[in-house]
Amino acid sequence: MTYEAYEQEVRGHLTEKRFYHSQCVAACAARLAQRYGGDVEKARLCGILHDVMKDTPAEEQLKIIEKYGIMLTEAERRNVKLWHAVSAAAYVEHVLGIADREVIDAIACHTGGKSGMTLLDKILFVADYISADRDYPGVEELRVLAESSLEEVMVEGIAFTIPERMEARLTLEPRSIDAYNEALWLLQAKH
Repeated sequence: MTYEAYEQEVRGHLTEKRFYHSQCVAACAARLAQRYGGDVEKARLCGILHDVMKDTPAEEQLKIIEKYGIMLTEAERRNVKLWHAVSAAAYVEHVLGIADREVIDAIACHTGGKSGMTLLDKILFVADYISADRDYPGVEELRVLAESSLEEVMVEGIAFTIPERMEARLTLEPRSIDAYNEALWLLQAKH
């Protein structure tokens, strides 16, 4: 399929607002890939596909996850917000026929992160935080940080998200903590 065909496929699954977000993430991911020496087309593809299941009801997301034999951890099962990433990865692999493991894995971890994130994983993770449609306190600072370090944005983004989830008494994803720790260690090693 061409990029345009994938884009039309995504459009059919999302509200206009969410589709616009996906377009913004695709553009941001392509720009970050160019900035950091990543594969621009893969990054752009991840960006347009990453939220393909976001507007799908949670029960349907869970059916897709189970249909393709994906085993959720207890933390993932209790964190419904993560399901769209896992179900999107399954959808792009099994329904859209994308065989590129790097693309599938980046989509699967774009919300929570994980240990051992690749450059593409980090690009999509950060692009989702700072895309042009995002408008929350501190996003401009994260956009500036993204020009010099993907890890800085990851640390700041996760450091913002974890206390928010704790305050709401929501489950924490251990893989997010792993992503935070590894990004912090990489930053510390640079200094």
